[in-house]
Amino acid sequence: MKVALIGYGAMGRLIGSLLSERGHQTFVAIDEDYVDFSAAELAVEIEGAEVAIDFTAAAAVHRNVEACMRAGIHLVEGTTGWNSEMDTIKKLVDDAEGGMVFGANFSVGVNIFYRIAEFAAELFANFPEYEVFIEEQHHSRKLDSPSGTALKLKQIVSRHIAGEIGVASTRAGNIPGTHRVGFDGTSDQILLEHAARSREGFAFGAILAAEWIIDKKGFYEFSEVMDEMLTR
Repeated sequence: MKVALIGYGAMGRLIGSLLSERGHQTFVAIDEDYVDFSAAELAVEIEGAEVAIDFTAAAAVHRNVEACMRAGIHLVEGTTGWNSEMDTIKKLVDDAEGGMVFGANFSVGVNIFYRIAEFAAELFANFPEYEVFIEEQHHSRKLDSPSGTALKLKQIVSRHIAGEIGVASTRAGNIPGTHRVGFDGTSDQILLEHAARSREGFAFGAILAAEWIIDKKGFYEFSEVMDEMLTR
């Protein structure tokens, strides 16, 4: 599998090293020098790859998706903070008959954590005296707040729990990512937590998504990829 890495910071470099371990090739690595490129110019740079993995910035997502569709390359979109453009991005992919996987978090553990949180919310829906809260912590370089993962957790829990759910965010140091869902009652509290030890889990999940999307068309959330893997 020939992969174009759009964004070659800490995540891009880590993905590059894991690609070779899984027998894949980094076809091209696009760093910050290409920040001012148009979609057409970026498409030329990545043409020839089979799939692209993007970990850049929310402001660049539209251009990066358009470039991949122009180049006929499937895309794994790991950047968050672009939900307001979801319909526009989906149309770009559908019109090009391309393939794209996006997700708030590509960690396999986090995606299983989503299912645990939903099961817990379904149980606590029968006990309204428990109130729900969500907390997330990330390194100080992370720009979006709350995180996409925290917003996804809120969306999942809200399927079963009525009322406002508070989300608290912390940005400090080098925290890879910690997320908690709590159910607080008058006599006790149940706390669910996922704590990332490194970025390797996110990188591995993005590569799994690339392997999955390479021969498919359509617009998918990573949770759909996980659903298929868990069913298998």
